Amino acid sequence: MSRKPNVNAEGQKELDRVEGQIQENIDKMPTLNLEELNKAPVLEKQYEPAKQLPAKNNDLYLKPKTTIGSREQFNEKFRKLYEFKKEYVYFTAYNNEIIGESIQLWTKPFPGMPAQEWVIPVGKPVYAPRYVAEQIKNCKYHTYKMEEHKMAGSDGRATYYGTMTTENTVQRLDAMPQTENKSIFLSSTGF
Repeated sequence: MSRKPNVNAEGQKELDRVEGQIQENIDKMPTLNLEELNKAPVLEKQYEPAKQLPAKNNDLYLKPKTTIGSREQFNEKFRKLYEFKKEYVYFTAYNNEIIGESIQLWTKPFPGMPAQEWVIPVGKPVYAPRYVAEQIKNCKYHTYKMEEHKMAGSDGRATYYGTMTTENTVQRLDAMPQTENKSIFLSSTGF
């Protein structure tokens, strides 16, 4: 923290007044935590239906492009969850930031598992492990806005100071299920 400058009595009064205004605005500032971020409205995106592939033998099953092994030991307490997450699910991926460009991402669902690079085509129904679809579904970001409050300066000019709030949530990448199940996160047998 920087030290305070040496000023005369009049300058010290001005510094104290500005510090009071800053502290008042800090007290008004809402806390930006995960709960507040999750309350932000999600911008809705309309997708055109994916073109269904004609025959079962034309289904596209994805495999990792690159795999890098791991020296860690797999924790066997997570074996049941891993078996669920590695099941192949049928979904269509969408890239909402760069329309039409394939999605490239790395996954490492559990410690002890290899890191894998995936290239997922967009707009086509594909089969991939559930953890890949979940990672795509979790690709979102929050937009913020600044609420401005006026704070007068010592020379009569106005300076703006504001509080940051979450405006909305934007789904950067998306994965939509292509089955009768309600969610890609459910197994084929339901819960």
